[in-house]
Amino acid sequence: MIGDDLVGQLGSRLPNDHARQTLAQVSAASWCTQLDQPADQPLRVLDLGCGTGASIDFFRQIEPGVSWVGADISDSAEVRERTRADADFVTFNGTELPFADRSFDLVFSNQVFEHVRDPELLLGDVHRVLRAGGLLIGSTSQMEPFHSASFWNFSVPGFVTLLEDAGLETLEVRPGIDALTLILRRGLGAPAAFDRFWSKPSPLNRAIDLVARVRRAPPRWTNAAKLLFCGQFVFVARRP
Repeated sequence: MIGDDLVGQLGSRLPNDHARQTLAQVSAASWCTQLDQPADQPLRVLDLGCGTGASIDFFRQIEPGVSWVGADISDSAEVRERTRADADFVTFNGTELPFADRSFDLVFSNQVFEHVRDPELLLGDVHRVLRAGGLLIGSTSQMEPFHSASFWNFSVPGFVTLLEDAGLETLEVRPGIDALTLILRRGLGAPAAFDRFWSKPSPLNRAIDLVARVRRAPPRWTNAAKLLFCGQFVFVARRP
């Protein structure tokens, strides 16, 4: 079956609970509840590549008392659009985070690593600033057209290798929007009609769901099939 080779590569990192297209925020909301957090200590979150700082509202909904910090490079286009001043923001050089060891319970990184010049170095520093048992949750690109000074597209096994070479344990990878939809969107000039395909299943993912139902395929296979053709994917990793 299509995707068998990816199932063999990823094994238990492919979830078997469901195969829905997802977003980094959805995974963060789910996994935050599973962090072993001391009752007297707020959740400490670093938004890596925070841009305008929009994720602060999302994390305040999860935990109103969250200790949130945003970090980004100084010349990001998204940083230049930032107007809010109700949270802490820092700039860094793209590889060395200006925080002490084990400073955070969660590092959140939404569509950032495809823009990072040296992802291996940055992932090593993410490992350093995470506490033991802390999580890195985010998403990145696999087959997405060039956008906003992007450097890379990662295969899913390739990015898992980077995570694990940095000392992180990959807990799961899930499919995001499919690549054909992103290519068509870029070719048409990014019309607003395509925006719904981030929160709702994109066309190729719908087709894969239909094939999976006909074949009565398990969610793990369906996830693998979607990941083969995804434009973006979501990852969850933990510092052991």
